[in-house]
Amino acid sequence: MKHRVSALALALCLLLSTPALAAGQPDRVKTYSGQFSDLSADSVFYENVTALYEYGLSVGKNDATFGLRDPVTVGQLFIFAGRVRSLWLNGDPESGAASYRAEGQRAWEPYQLYLQAEGVFGTELDGLCTSAATRAQVAHVLASALPEDALPPINDDLVTQGYAARRYITDVTEYTPYYQDILFLYRAGISQGNGDDGAFEPQQPITRGALAAMLTRMVDPALRITLSWTVEPETPSAAGTTLSSLIPAGTYIAAPATAEEMDESIRYMLSSGQSTLTLQYDSLTPVTARQAMEQALSTVKTYCEQCYNTVSCTYGADGSLRLTFSAANSGGNLSSYREETMAAAIAVHDQLWADGLLTAGMTEREKARVYYTWICDNCTYDYGASDSSLSHIPYSLFTRGTAVCDGYTGAYNLLLKLEGIQCTALANDEHIWTVAVLDGTQVHIDTTWADSGSTIDYTYFAMTPSQSWSHHPW
Repeated sequence: MKHRVSALALALCLLLSTPALAAGQPDRVKTYSGQFSDLSADSVFYENVTALYEYGLSVGKNDATFGLRDPVTVGQLFIFAGRVRSLWLNGDPESGAASYRAEGQRAWEPYQLYLQAEGVFGTELDGLCTSAATRAQVAHVLASALPEDALPPINDDLVTQGYAARRYITDVTEYTPYYQDILFLYRAGISQGNGDDGAFEPQQPITRGALAAMLTRMVDPALRITLSWTVEPETPSAAGTTLSSLIPAGTYIAAPATAEEMDESIRYMLSSGQSTLTLQYDSLTPVTARQAMEQALSTVKTYCEQCYNTVSCTYGADGSLRLTFSAANSGGNLSSYREETMAAAIAVHDQLWADGLLTAGMTEREKARVYYTWICDNCTYDYGASDSSLSHIPYSLFTRGTAVCDGYTGAYNLLLKLEGIQCTALANDEHIWTVAVLDGTQVHIDTTWADSGSTIDYTYFAMTPSQSWSHHPW
């Protein structure tokens, strides 16, 4: 311990021999002349490590190396960050921690106490000082190590656009620890990440060389990075999507005995672009044929974006049952109605993206809310609809601006599926609405009831199952 204190005293004496600087941009107080045997002139970190030395922030290791590839512990991170803050504010890298020194401390403790007293971080890193620092932890400490005006956001727009478009920093999400601090380093020109996509590798340990680069960019604005990312606005198009492609392929089951098996056979039909399904049972009676037909129709209605809402059947003494699906009052026009429905939905999708109402950085919940609003803004409930009205299919909503609940739900589900959002329709005896999975959570959405007043009612958006049940049990 005595040896450590005397070495520290010597370092302090050397630093005190240097004239104090005013707060702000410091001067280099040394000249690098090959002090580190492992630092070659062609090293990617040469300029940064030499600057670290010349600013008086490091003298390297006892073996006359810098240790470019050595990991940095959390405690060592505190030391470096404390020195940078003190140098910037006081013109002296050691004066900030000086008043926090006490006998028996570990090397990093005065710097940790200094940074905590300055509000750079709290107690969240306590107990981790001997562990290798992750790059995310480094970002957390460095993001607040200097005053806000010392690190202006020179890459603000580019980082915002590149990150929102998920073209850059793709390994960082809102669930990444300290993700806001990570993005701050990019905005301030302290980090450019690795690889073509600027990956930050938040959970990887940081090396002394990489930390030297970040530290010296903080101290010297001339070393900060102006990013040259290319972020061209991309407007995704749903062109070419078909109704059949929106159905997960099912397995044909000749004699479905359960609701799940019927769903498999219906999906097999829909994903194949067909409107007929032939089943084969051991035997059929008028009653069992009707039961199978009703079960099939109920299943088809859960995919109400497909525009099918009626079924006819023929069956034989050999147990064969042929189901033909259509839409009420569509005559022979259903095929063209389906094509027009798909084209209209694609046009809505592409326009919302082109207008910037939908963006790549949105969550599924946010996208679903945009479509919820669009449906309500562009449709009027058809109070005069009969059971055979075209208002029961999404074609009417997209082409006429009128619908009833199955038309509303079919159009909304179609738009959600164009975004890759998993959804289906759920019905009781009087009503039908959407059940969707948004960002991993199942919710109920009722666009029909949302559009029942003079303004859009968002009460019916993203309901929990229990909330939905309170409005319309099933």
